[in-house]
Amino acid sequence: MKAARQGARAAQPRVETPQPAARPAQQPERRQAAPKAAAPAAKPRSAPAIPDEQAVEQARFAAESARSLSELKTALEAFNSCNLKNSARSTIFASGAPEGRIMVIGPMPSADDDREGAPFAGRTGLLLDKMLAAIGLKRNDILLTNVIPWRPPGNRAPSAPEIEICRPFIERQITLAEPQALLLLGNFTARHFFGSNETIHGLRGQWRDVTISGRAIPAIASLHPQELLTAPINKRLAWNDLLAFRTRIDAEARG
Repeated sequence: MKAARQGARAAQPRVETPQPAARPAQQPERRQAAPKAAAPAAKPRSAPAIPDEQAVEQARFAAESARSLSELKTALEAFNSCNLKNSARSTIFASGAPEGRIMVIGPMPSADDDREGAPFAGRTGLLLDKMLAAIGLKRNDILLTNVIPWRPPGNRAPSAPEIEICRPFIERQITLAEPQALLLLGNFTARHFFGSNETIHGLRGQWRDVTISGRAIPAIASLHPQELLTAPINKRLAWNDLLAFRTRIDAEARG
């Protein structure tokens, strides 16, 4: 019987417990290379700086080539060798009547001038109109302009090189207009033409000759309208200067 049981056990098939399938070996994680940073875009090349001496020569050539005020305006608008033009909104050229042979010259454009594209705009222009009317003149009778045709950034004073670059243009305006007399408004303008370091209070009210292109032109300096808006007490001084100016141009007209 024992032998029978052992035989029965031997006859039973052996059942093997299935082993869990082996996990496939993990592949090492591939790291993606970070994308290369794009090369910075090349900056556009700025125009090479023009030496001041060369810019002055270019200005002189452009100004002297003009045969009329219209040609001079075109030349000034096309001139790109002064840094002041890069920051200004407008190129301010003379306006009015050159045939009147009277020139009123200010220093440089104000913010209103730069915005409107004309000399003596805004409040200063309104006051100038009243000053001229008081001696029987109006804008259509005279030629209005500035020494510097572009407003300096931040209303700063123009540098010595900038003044020299602009000089040929204002002198050519005077040469072409052939004025009988000049009214110079403000400290900067008086110093520019009289070659003096005195203040406007030391220069105003005195007739002096200004020589442009070999021609002597009588000129008188007075306070700028902006100065009169700031210090109205000085209007009496300006009035005396205007009377002297009127007397002189009447005498010049009589010959």
